[in-house]
This record gives sequence, C-alpha cells and structure tokens, in this order.
Amino acid sequence: MPVPFAMPTDTHPVILPDGSRHEGTVFLKNVVDNPRFSVGEFTYASRFDMPVDWAQALAPYLFPFSQERLVLGRFCQIAHGALFVTSSANHDMAGISTYPFGIFDADKSGMVQPDTRDTFIGNDVWIGMNAMICPGTRIGNGVIVGAGAVVRGTVPDYAIVAGNPAQVVRMRFSEAQIKDLQALVWWDWPVEAITAARNALAAADILELRAIAREFRLAIPEPEK
Repeated sequence: MPVPFAMPTDTHPVILPDGSRHEGTVFLKNVVDNPRFSVGEFTYASRFDMPVDWAQALAPYLFPFSQERLVLGRFCQIAHGALFVTSSANHDMAGISTYPFGIFDADKSGMVQPDTRDTFIGNDVWIGMNAMICPGTRIGNGVIVGAGAVVRGTVPDYAIVAGNPAQVVRMRFSEAQIKDLQALVWWDWPVEAITAARNALAAADILELRAIAREFRLAIPEPEK
C-alpha cells in the first residue's frame, strides 16, 4: 500500500530536506478557530510571515459574531498574501453617507450589518499570491485564481481567472471532461484511493481515475455518452 502523502491531522504538513517542518505552511483546518470560517481537510495556506492567527490573517473582517460564513472546500492551495474580504467589511451604501456611525455606539444598538452574503470556495482551488476574494464570491471546483486577481461573483468549475476585475482567461478542460471530473469527486475519496491516484491526477488522466475508483469500489456514475 502506498504511503499517504500527508495526514489530515498534521499542522505543518511540509517536511523539508533536513527533516524539519516548514512552519509557514499549515493545514488550515487544524489552525482556524472561528465559528464562521469552515475549512475542508488538506486545504493549506503558505506565508513567508507566520501569523499568530491564520484565520485573521486570511479573513481579517470575519469576526466570530459576523453573520456571514467563509467556506473553503478540500485540497485548496492558498498562496502568500491571498485575502478574503468577507461581507462584514462592507458599508451600507443606501443612504447619503457610507460612514458606519453604528459601530461607534457604546451599546451597539445602531450597528447593522448591511451585507450578509456567504463566500464559498470549492475543492482543489489554487488561489495565487496576493489575490483578493470579494464578499459573496462563489468559486467552483478546480479553479485557478491568478496572482493579484480581484475576484467577485461566480467563477465556473475548472476556470482560470486573472485580472482586476477577474475574468475567465480560459477553461482548463472541455465541457465533457468537467462533467466527468465533477462526477468523480476525487477530493472526497478515501486517502488510500487519492494516494493511489496521485500520478493520474498529475497527468490529467481521467480514464485512470475511473479505473482507480473501480479498484477501490467507489460509487462513481458512468460518464455521459
């Protein structure tokens, strides 16, 4: 049986050549302690500066009392400087002034959160260096977000987006292949099956992924004809 690539319980999953752990890379599920911030297994973030609070460094406006949620799927990869600007950061724009008078009330009776949209990031999403994810964004599975991109709205599965505002540069696979990958949901497989599928995943070999699914007796629908 192949050796698993990592254990989901690892905090610092990257082992350097000298045997030490790289402290600047963490599996977020094991370091995030915010009830409004949900992270799937094997999703990691890397930084050159090691924050005391990873949740605050990545999503500084997401407070435990915020009304919105930030949800990240499994196997996401978050580069240095990536930032999630969640809905609590928004000001009310309906009136003459956007000044948030209510937050300065001693009893907070006038404080209203005008935007409560959740932000959802799919599985196997690569978010490049210094990218900014805006409130209410929904990013599909397998998306690549270019460095410095400012992303808002909905990003389709397996798209590559870049720029400000971020636009789809191209799709990574054909429509038929994307449907097949969505049906395979490899990110939800047991670790043993994912470990066996590493070469197929790296080579974009969908047929081999299906063969591995059959080998591990995983319930995968047949591709559309």
